[in-house]
Amino acid sequence: MMQAITIRGGKGGADALEVHSIPVPELRPGHVLIRVRAAGVNRPDLLQRAGRYPPPPGASEILGLEVSGEIVRVGEGVDRWREGDRVTALLAGGGYAEYALVDGRHVLPIPAGLGFVQAAALPETVFTVWANVFEGGRLQRGETLLVHGANSGIGVTAVQMAKAAGARVFATARGAEKVARARETGADVAIDASAGDWPAAVKTAGAVDVILDMMGAGYFAGNVDVLAPGGRLVVIAFLTGAVAELNLMTLMLKRLTLTGSTLRSRDAGEKARLAGAIEEHVWPWIESGAVQIPVDRVFPLANAGGAHAFLEQGAQFGKVVLQV
Repeated sequence: MMQAITIRGGKGGADALEVHSIPVPELRPGHVLIRVRAAGVNRPDLLQRAGRYPPPPGASEILGLEVSGEIVRVGEGVDRWREGDRVTALLAGGGYAEYALVDGRHVLPIPAGLGFVQAAALPETVFTVWANVFEGGRLQRGETLLVHGANSGIGVTAVQMAKAAGARVFATARGAEKVARARETGADVAIDASAGDWPAAVKTAGAVDVILDMMGAGYFAGNVDVLAPGGRLVVIAFLTGAVAELNLMTLMLKRLTLTGSTLRSRDAGEKARLAGAIEEHVWPWIESGAVQIPVDRVFPLANAGGAHAFLEQGAQFGKVVLQV
């Protein structure tokens, strides 16, 4: 048996998260069992808890999309990993627990110099940024990336990965303190989106080639306005609404590409491909110190509800992590 976080009644507020004793997942071929030492907390977890983001078919009902820890069992057909290996991993669910079962292809070694808490803050954000900014958005060295919500885990990760790749980075956040910290983490231009006309401020700073947007409808018109000809808008969330209006003539004249994606629903083979690309391209940035994901708060597993309540306030800068 193991301790894990469950949702009282199947859905609810942050106070619905409870610790229960449940069976340890059974080992399957192609998988490894990880003794979890830390687990990242992400906005999709909040949505799932509220009943608005169910896990994909076959995934664990337990919250948690990223963990770090030690491998304690190795399934048939897994050649790379051994018991005792210190790893971090991307999950479709099951991270808020003492043990997590993971496809062996979705596991990566903890980058040199990092502890379990820092390592647990990597997979969900790094996979998301690589898949959306570098693959979907096709960001190139010398281009300009605009990141909305630069205080979030994904936001700070996108800023640092883009800088490591040789791009110029604009960032928006809400409030002077978050704007200042966005500059500290590498943004060339940081704009307070709560202070007025952020599209005008962006256009004053220069043309934008790629936008990573988590805001959605409320920012859509501004995003289209600030994109340079040939620009790419990548939407990964819609905190200000999911329905937006677009003048197709603008799309045609500026030759824009509008795209978006989710990570959790991608098939296992696609996630394995992403893991390989990330280990090749992003892990060296992390080990060199070019990319450093700040962890704002660490909560014990038993206080997962407190971690959710803190994340819902939107006051964090960087990641929130559970220590197990």
